[in-house]
Amino acid sequence: MLLKNKEKSTYKADSTGEKPIRSIAKALSWRVIGTLDTLIVSYILTQEITVASLIASVDFLTKMVLYFFHERLWNKIKWGK
Repeated sequence: MLLKNKEKSTYKADSTGEKPIRSIAKALSWRVIGTLDTLIVSYILTQEITVASLIASVDFLTKMVLYFFHERLWNKIKWGK
């Protein structure tokens, strides 16, 4: 016997993707984690907090922008939705 899940989404509902603000929130949260990782690794390698902070700051900004556009591009691709 197969039970139907009333909460199950349909292709039509899923095909619209997510709103840009969600992509921004995801990019920010992921970049915080990634930036902390970069800061720690940079500090271990350089032993200078100023240099490590500069590297982590540049990394945060560039990768956040790249991630946002990456997400928006993937939202346009119907494959796997």
